[in-house]
Amino acid sequence: MDSFKAIVVKEQEDEVIYGVEQISEDQLSDGEVFIKVAYSSINYKDMLAVQKKGGVIRNYPMIPGIDLSGTVVQSADSRFQEGQEVIVTGFELGMSHTGGFAEYARVPADWVVALPESLSQRDAMVFGTAGFTAALSILALEQNGMDPKKDPKILVTGSNGGVGSIAVQMLAKIGYQNITALVRKDHQVDVAKSLGAHTVIFSDDLGELKKPLNKEKFDYVLDTVGGDVTSVLIPQLSYGGSMTTCGMAAGVELKATVLPFILRGVNLLGIDSVNVPIEKRPAIWAKMANDWNIAGTTLVDEISLEEVPGTIDAIKNGEHLGRTIVKC
Repeated sequence: MDSFKAIVVKEQEDEVIYGVEQISEDQLSDGEVFIKVAYSSINYKDMLAVQKKGGVIRNYPMIPGIDLSGTVVQSADSRFQEGQEVIVTGFELGMSHTGGFAEYARVPADWVVALPESLSQRDAMVFGTAGFTAALSILALEQNGMDPKKDPKILVTGSNGGVGSIAVQMLAKIGYQNITALVRKDHQVDVAKSLGAHTVIFSDDLGELKKPLNKEKFDYVLDTVGGDVTSVLIPQLSYGGSMTTCGMAAGVELKATVLPFILRGVNLLGIDSVNVPIEKRPAIWAKMANDWNIAGTTLVDEISLEEVPGTIDAIKNGEHLGRTIVKC
């Protein structure tokens, strides 16, 4: 095979640098399935991957990109055939295993999910890791009692980001009526409402973490940012309520007491989208492809590999809205 394009992250002296290069197939990590990549997407984790001490990539050089959709070119595993359309998200992709920001990828067969018939390769990456994480979060909340028939009060933090924006749309599509979106800036209000939020509040409206128990404001919280936001919201959960948490844009420290847990019986549910067993993934993707499919109304930009650095900078500076997919 001739050379092909990929974004390569390198460690150079005391710096981490990255950009588009021409590489060969032998520079890809090992795996049974060789894929012509159609699309990848840009996530918060991809931004961290190209930062020094970002905690994502530990061995250089590396191709980032924690998800991809594409077509099987060659497979040494009988579960996948040449020409089959597939999705790969999570595991070690774009971390210790060459990832989706390339025209080709080679991955272990146990990481691969067949693309549902009702989902295009492009729409699969409109969802991408962000959509997969949003779906996992909603499933966890529903397993803990969230039901549109009960008209619960739901808060989505980081509602203009990748996971949050998809979560708001999915919740609205499912039939939830009482959705509040948390935003940081004035221009994000209209965006959140267009996605399906009925009420929009600002971070300053949450108050401060002064009391171990506060007024019960939300039955369920889908938290995507972590840190002080998570800490402030736990005491505001209703009796028996639940909160999922999946991100750390606002920090990794949690300040809490046991009182909300033992006096109100609330639940804090951690969401990991990286190591979800492969056997469970097709059912989740089937939901996104059918009843929860909001790909057609999602706020999305499509860019080339060469345009990735600009989007990475926007995420780093807190200026990124919605989803950005990469046509490889």
